[in-house]
Amino acid sequence: MPTTVPGLISLVLNLLTFAIIGRALLSWFDPGMRSSVGRFLYEVTEPIIAPIRRVVPSMGAFDLSPIIALFLIRALQQMLLQATTT
Repeated sequence: MPTTVPGLISLVLNLLTFAIIGRALLSWFDPGMRSSVGRFLYEVTEPIIAPIRRVVPSMGAFDLSPIIALFLIRALQQMLLQATTT
């Protein structure tokens, strides 16, 4: 368990990364997110993905917002790492 604030933030960002990946994978099998796991992942990730979805134009059947969210989370992790090492 992280004992510092940056460590806790990094842990939360990692959990969000796994939740977004899990949501994307589960959407292939449960597109309506009707299962309890699907609903949980939807509730956790939708506040992050929905604003991106409003900005990024639709690509037909492809939803690029989870990929963009993952890139943004990775960028935040890199900024956090640089801030803590200086």
